[in-house]
Amino acid sequence: MPQSSAPTRTRRPGLVPDLPADGQAAVRGGVWGNYVDQLNIFLPVTALAPALAAIAGPHATATTAAIIVMATLIGRPLGAMIFGRVSDRIGRTATTKVAIAGTATCTLAIALTPTHEWLGAATIGLIIAFRFLGGIFLAGEYTSAIPLAMEWSTPRRRGLVSGRIMSMAPWAQATIAFVTVGQLAVFGAAAYASWGWRLSFLAGAGASVGMLIYYSRRVADAPLYHRNKAVAAGVTGPKPGLRSVMFGRWAGQFWQVFGLMSGLWIATNMVVIGVTQRLPSLGLDARQVPLVMGVASVAQALVMARTGHLSTLTGRRRFFIVGGLVAAIGGPLVFLGIVTIGTFAAALVGVALLQVLTVTQYGPVGAYINERFPTSIRATAYGTAYSLSIVLPALYPFYLPPLQAQFGPDAPVLVLIALGGLLVAGCGALGPRLSPADIDADLETVAARQEVARG
Repeated sequence: MPQSSAPTRTRRPGLVPDLPADGQAAVRGGVWGNYVDQLNIFLPVTALAPALAAIAGPHATATTAAIIVMATLIGRPLGAMIFGRVSDRIGRTATTKVAIAGTATCTLAIALTPTHEWLGAATIGLIIAFRFLGGIFLAGEYTSAIPLAMEWSTPRRRGLVSGRIMSMAPWAQATIAFVTVGQLAVFGAAAYASWGWRLSFLAGAGASVGMLIYYSRRVADAPLYHRNKAVAAGVTGPKPGLRSVMFGRWAGQFWQVFGLMSGLWIATNMVVIGVTQRLPSLGLDARQVPLVMGVASVAQALVMARTGHLSTLTGRRRFFIVGGLVAAIGGPLVFLGIVTIGTFAAALVGVALLQVLTVTQYGPVGAYINERFPTSIRATAYGTAYSLSIVLPALYPFYLPPLQAQFGPDAPVLVLIALGGLLVAGCGALGPRLSPADIDADLETVAARQEVARG
């Protein structure tokens, strides 16, 4: 018989090409699920800002926007504690699906919330409540999905996968920024404030529904999780939980990671949220601000996608020490240059450089935290360390304005950026080396090695 002349379709290798289909799906789900998560997290930072007066009333201020963001950040530790334990007990995939469904519902509720003209002050109260509930579900998603992706990943590619997952946060920021710029240009400021902003929230809810369908059809828990669950079923006595993570057997590595993450969150609040609110005072208009933040997010994402694998080559500890010191020294200098020059061009270049220097250290975080804890409490430890460290940095709307009133608008920000970098460097130095030889095994083995080393 004559052979068909139709071209043969070659399967494009995935991020971890030696994995079976379930593993490939889990890694892709970790990457794109985090992108959708971050869309929902950062929508209020950029998408609500041009419409804040219509939504919250003519007396709305930057503090109002910060409180909306803060409601999400404070909800996330609670969600991590709840869903982390559920994930460790019943499975990563099932927990992820419940969390995604909750996220979609909360985001859709915001899109349908009446404006201040209809409900008065109750509008902003509803949005804050929905953002708080949304924060709980958002935390549940990454608390389960990222450990799942790490448990499937091969050892030398965990840093690479982590970098791709974590880089989805700035890609989501860039998406929201550029979409907001486009909507303002197409609809105009009045129409955007009236109804245009709702389209972004509807899209965020729809993206979450898409991820729910994907996880339901394609993703399964890793063999590592199933093996550990089978072993745990035969062990009598109390099961490890949040108390043993924070105050018992694993407290040392938990608080070390907590300190490192606190430094990253302090830097993030200053160079992402804080800079967004500072740029209008430098003369940038409602279209220029999201454009600057969008360009900066793209630069941050491109670098962050590579820092995860870089940490595998250098060792995790060395990466955090060097990266933290670069952030502590370079970050304040770049920020000072931005506010001193005060032009659109300086902001466009400077904010991008600022974010690259200060927050691309997130790249290895997904791998690093999951390598520190055993499978039985991995989701609980990962989600709680990642999320609980948000709380104190998230309270900056309360402690930063008094400091600025006393020392000027920029000096406290410079100090906080430096503090964030020093926390990353100092707490990174307290952690294990985690060189390629140290991580050349599955997560359970790597975590066990560290327990033996602690003796």
